[in-house]
Amino acid sequence: MKQFLFLFTCAILASCSKDKNDNEYIDYRVKNDEEIQAYIEANNLEATKSDTGLYYIIEEQGTGDTPSYSSNVTVAYKGYFTSGKVFDESDEAGISFNLNQVIPGWTEGITYFSEGGSGKLLIPSHLAYGSYDYSGIPGGSVLIFDINLISVNN
Repeated sequence: MKQFLFLFTCAILASCSKDKNDNEYIDYRVKNDEEIQAYIEANNLEATKSDTGLYYIIEEQGTGDTPSYSSNVTVAYKGYFTSGKVFDESDEAGISFNLNQVIPGWTEGITYFSEGGSGKLLIPSHLAYGSYDYSGIPGGSVLIFDINLISVNN
């Protein structure tokens, strides 16, 4: 009877445990970098790659203040995938937020612009939502943002 109870308990625990692959982190860095480079080439863009793997394009540098990693900023933006499918967009007035409260790609990327500047951020998944799905954004996705840094509010 003890053996049966032990086997029954093991069977219940095994059936309740998650498949270890459900929460396994996948590193998409190489795949994302290839996808970003292909996008840049296909769209005839010139981008700069930072040490973290973020690509950015400064179309207009801007002439105002430059934000720091902890600044509060107002940014108008459009976010889309390399396929061109838009997943998020602000209105012209933009939204305000602290740079230390957003994805790492934004925290780093916005600091390359001065107030009034505009351009693109091409963000690999490790600087966004990683290998996990988030609010309609599939895990491992490269995110592209057209941004306009309206103001540095600090």
